Amino acid sequence: MPILPDLLQPNLKVIFCGTAVSNESAGLGYYYASSNNQFWSILHKTGLTPCQLSPQEYPKLLEYGIGLTDLVKEHSGNDNDLAEETFDLPEFRHKIWEYQPKVVAFNGKKAAEAFFNHTVNYGLQPDKVGTSAVFVLPSTSGSARRYWDETFWEALGEFLKTN
Repeated sequence: MPILPDLLQPNLKVIFCGTAVSNESAGLGYYYASSNNQFWSILHKTGLTPCQLSPQEYPKLLEYGIGLTDLVKEHSGNDNDLAEETFDLPEFRHKIWEYQPKVVAFNGKKAAEAFFNHTVNYGLQPDKVGTSAVFVLPSTSGSARRYWDETFWEALGEFLKTN
């Protein structure tokens, strides 16, 4: 059983993919639950949502063409606590092929590098997943604050407005 269900439907603008939900999110039952996580504020700041949603409102993201999933669905924790065998890469690829979002956006390099099996840079990637463009974004997690750079999130917002 997944800790949190995917929030997916066909033809979304963007599906955000993290590595796994945090222990706090798992305990509370909603994505990006920590008050130190910048996910909800950056969605609003970049125009992806018209207002700042709270973590409890995550199901509303579908109304704005946004979906959520993770590479690790049955374990929670920080990236460095997750065993490689818990990553379900074939299932993730299947979801993207099935739902065909305009963009797959990895919230953090760890998930993207696990998926592509090579190092990546932030921003729009040369590789696609099916027909979906791929962005790698700095993680919104409070524990990744030293890597924070919202310009890549702004670039995603602009890309979605113009494509």
